[in-house]
Amino acid sequence: MKKVAVFIFALTIHFAVNAQTVAEKGVLAAVEKMRLAMISGDRKALEQIAANDLSYGHSSGKLEDKATFVETIASGKSDFVEITLSNQTVKVTGNTALVRHQLDAKTNDGGKPGEVHLGILLVWQKQGKEWKLLGRQAYKLPQP
Repeated sequence: MKKVAVFIFALTIHFAVNAQTVAEKGVLAAVEKMRLAMISGDRKALEQIAANDLSYGHSSGKLEDKATFVETIASGKSDFVEITLSNQTVKVTGNTALVRHQLDAKTNDGGKPGEVHLGILLVWQKQGKEWKLLGRQAYKLPQP
């Protein structure tokens, strides 16, 4: 009986670890979709990745809702030429995931080339079968 209990416990742990790994992979795939959509400016992709209640915070303190976030990037007002993410961590709890990373990007806002180096906190929410960006807050990092 003791062996059966240990086996069931081990099996439960195995499935819990694998389920979390699957969830983390799903979140990381959503982060990558967002990165590519921000570079391409693809309006449809941006709309699909963002939750309707999105709160998108910039390092300046400016906040945007979903419509403003999508329009700013799709219109080219905020133009990401290249985005590199590093030092990324993912924490999934139920239908919520927190992602932290460093974002280094080349920009071309208003035709003016620039670079940004930001720390980012993303809040993702599982809605149906998809992970949606619910919140984002950026903060300035020292220039490299």
